[in-house]
Amino acid sequence: MNLTKPRLRLVALTLAAALAGAAAATAPAALADGETTAPAAPPQAADLDPYVQTHLMFGTVRPDGGPDVTDRQFRAFVDRVVTPRFPAGLTVDEVRGQYRDRHGTIERERSYEVYLLYPLTEAGEQDGRIEEIREAYTRRFAQESVARVDEPARAGF
Repeated sequence: MNLTKPRLRLVALTLAAALAGAAAATAPAALADGETTAPAAPPQAADLDPYVQTHLMFGTVRPDGGPDVTDRQFRAFVDRVVTPRFPAGLTVDEVRGQYRDRHGTIERERSYEVYLLYPLTEAGEQDGRIEEIREAYTRRFAQESVARVDEPARAGF
């Protein structure tokens, strides 16, 4: 694009106005008593530590045709198997999932996803605990597998 000096000046003024508008949108808000407060700034990467987030996906349909894993059974599994290995905390979501079984059939099922978050420096020792959880679930509930996804994360508490 070929811009003449007046047109370039117009583009620069338009950009400056847009930036000023964006800055005004994040300016401190006036409170009733005249005080101001700045909006909370998102944490900076420097404030966050390196972590690993592991997602474990637990199906509830038994490939052997047995009864589905109930919510009560899964909660008991979390209490007895997962929590002792990750007492600092975890998150459990009930989800709907699907996968292709070893016979090529698409299976759709009620599932649970467990999120584990731990410091990167503990990844080696946590790996064994995670594998124990996966093995215990597949054995106890006759599952083909428990899916695992590890991803880098940054977290602060």
